[in-house]
Amino acid sequence: MATELKSSPQRLAVVLFNLGGPDCLEAVEPFLFNLFSDPAIIGAPQPLRYVLAKLISRRRGPIARDIYAQLGGGSPLLEQTTRQSEALQARLQNVAAPEVRVFVCMRYWHPLSSETAAAVRQFDPDQVILLPLYPQFSTTTSGSSLKDWRRAAKREGLTAPSRTVCCYPAEQGLLDAQVRLIKARLEEAREAGNPRILFSAHGLPKKIVAGGDPYQRQVEMTVDGVVEKLTADLGPVDHAVCYQSRVGPLEWIGPATEEELERAANDQVPVVVVPVAFVSEHSETLVELDIEYREKAAELGIPAYVRVEAVGIAAEFVEGLAGLVVDALSRDGAPSPRDGLRICPPACSQCICDAVA
Repeated sequence: MATELKSSPQRLAVVLFNLGGPDCLEAVEPFLFNLFSDPAIIGAPQPLRYVLAKLISRRRGPIARDIYAQLGGGSPLLEQTTRQSEALQARLQNVAAPEVRVFVCMRYWHPLSSETAAAVRQFDPDQVILLPLYPQFSTTTSGSSLKDWRRAAKREGLTAPSRTVCCYPAEQGLLDAQVRLIKARLEEAREAGNPRILFSAHGLPKKIVAGGDPYQRQVEMTVDGVVEKLTADLGPVDHAVCYQSRVGPLEWIGPATEEELERAANDQVPVVVVPVAFVSEHSETLVELDIEYREKAAELGIPAYVRVEAVGIAAEFVEGLAGLVVDALSRDGAPSPRDGLRICPPACSQCICDAVA
């Protein structure tokens, strides 16, 4: 965190954005309704979107309840994100400002934007940093969270100036944390052969990416950065990028994680599965990766299936987040192409830099 601050706030609020998850089985269907009511997820106009959200949440409710039952009756995401907020607050205290408070804001379950905005207003900061816990920007994640935050902050009368960290797919702390965690599990996989690293990210419908969403390109940037560091230390590594969590009839970006598992089975190589776009453990890592894909790998006869944990509160990652906050304080306003901060190619027309230019 060597960046020199242009301004030094006395009271700094940092807002960490994440997806959220139901805290009990009764909350599963309302959580799903909030998710599918988001126009960034289902673009149909009202009242059709309301009807679709009701139908989908009711249909998917039993499946989702079974998933969360396997996690003890609710999502661990709030607990995970709270631990990250506490680690980041400790790292920033008396560095970014004399008084720092890191708040958690969830998109689809509590604490929602309105709750967090009210808490931030009560703290009465003189500067707010908005920091999504999505390293790769997508209109469906960071974009949706930031839009909802602006609505809630205005309604709550939160007038403190804010600055936004839009994405950080190649942030060195993130990459270093992933490299260290991967290395720690590679030896286990090598006992069964020469492993293939599968970098698994949440998928998106192809039409969203075709519409200019930068998510897929930024996932590839993260993987490129991790592989470069691994190669420098270990030599060439067998690896692939893949996407999980497909739902619905639309065509999704690929290859699917299931397809890469089938290819690994055909090649008879062990796999090391890395949640490359998730920085916290939740249903898609603890159930989909740890249970469902592990069972699939066993059915396919893959020699070994090893899962690398999410970066969580890894020291390198927390240090990287702190650096992003300090960097945001060192510039004025939101990121824009004029800052030289744009990392997406021109085809990614939904880049947040374009939105604020």
